[in-house]
Amino acid sequence: MKMLIRSSLLRSSGIYTAANLLNAAIPFFMLPILTRYLTPTDYGIVAMFTAMIGFFTPVIGINIHGAINRQYFERDQIDLPKYIGNAFLLLFTSFLIVSLFVWLISNPLASLTAFPKEWLFAVLLVSLFQVINQVMLVMWQVKVKPLKYGTFQVLQTSLNVGLTLFFVLILAMGWEGRIQGQLIAICFFGLISLIILRKDGLINFSFNKGYIRHILNFGMPLIPHTLGAVIITMSDRFFVTSMVGVSATGVYTVGYQLGMVIGISQDSFNKAWVPWFFGKLKKNEEKDKVTIIKITYMYFVIILILALVFGFLSPILLPYLLGEEFRSAGQFIIWIALGFAFNGMYKMVTNYIFFLQKTKYLMILTFVTAVINLVLNYFLINEFGAIGAAMATCIAFLIIFIFTWIIASKLYKMPWNIIKLFKK
Repeated sequence: MKMLIRSSLLRSSGIYTAANLLNAAIPFFMLPILTRYLTPTDYGIVAMFTAMIGFFTPVIGINIHGAINRQYFERDQIDLPKYIGNAFLLLFTSFLIVSLFVWLISNPLASLTAFPKEWLFAVLLVSLFQVINQVMLVMWQVKVKPLKYGTFQVLQTSLNVGLTLFFVLILAMGWEGRIQGQLIAICFFGLISLIILRKDGLINFSFNKGYIRHILNFGMPLIPHTLGAVIITMSDRFFVTSMVGVSATGVYTVGYQLGMVIGISQDSFNKAWVPWFFGKLKKNEEKDKVTIIKITYMYFVIILILALVFGFLSPILLPYLLGEEFRSAGQFIIWIALGFAFNGMYKMVTNYIFFLQKTKYLMILTFVTAVINLVLNYFLINEFGAIGAAMATCIAFLIIFIFTWIIASKLYKMPWNIIKLFKK
């Protein structure tokens, strides 16, 4: 514990947590305003916009940021700027292909999602520039530059919120104002990311067949994995929209946003954890393995306690946070908070699979879990209404955590025996 307190891991995690909490606090404090200026139907349309971005981002992005993250630790054996340049060539090609496909199916897609057809291209643009931003953030993460990482996030969110408030409060644009705020902010910072990467000499667009093949081999198996994760986290909104109504989706989304406080906390730790964790595994020393597992078990306990406490206490604050039409969102919070706790635990074990680059296991596992989640959504929403979607999300996160842990323990031997571990 003393070693952990003194380590760069804790310092970086603290900075990531502070930045992420500040980043999340800005839209969180918007809730009292937006839930009084937007109707549940408006919120539902915005929720479908976010859900579609979640679906199209991994398809367009081919997980290039994950490939870059992993290959950074092999930078002494590759030309990293050329690798990143080829990743962007793939990204732009994928964007054009997906855009053509969406144009061809725009009518049924708009009908299925209750989302206006004329705004579908905004979904694709945000997905593209979000991937570019992810690459910039990954470079700062692997270089252990949490201050730059956090500053970038907070500035982007601040612009997003500022534009949203201007469009919604001053110009009274409703859901369109919220979407325009996101579109402008993310695209603007995506351009800034490209400028910074180019200025730092991290982009070389010289075509390299070997790098293209490696990126595809790494990223393509992860598309079903990532889409499976998106189905687990986003399909609930599609089901609620179709089975209950877009207005119910708006209320559900507000509850989901509040439950995501736990998601933000665990994601902050994971961003600091990954570079430290990969570095320790690369050294392959037994004492480091013991330390890793001790921290992992402590993390499991802490994140579950946080989720339970937050889930039970947060509904008390709802009359102060939300407009009257949205206060029933409190019923979803405990389920979403627990779901994100299980998701944080999943991240602690899935990193072994990423380190070994055995992503095909994640593809199969996530696909199976996503199918289970779809079935759970249908039956639980049918039985309990919109809260069934929150239950389905929580159960799906628990399932994928347990089975990922089993697979990771088989692929990479670690001292998981808790009795022997804490005797050392």
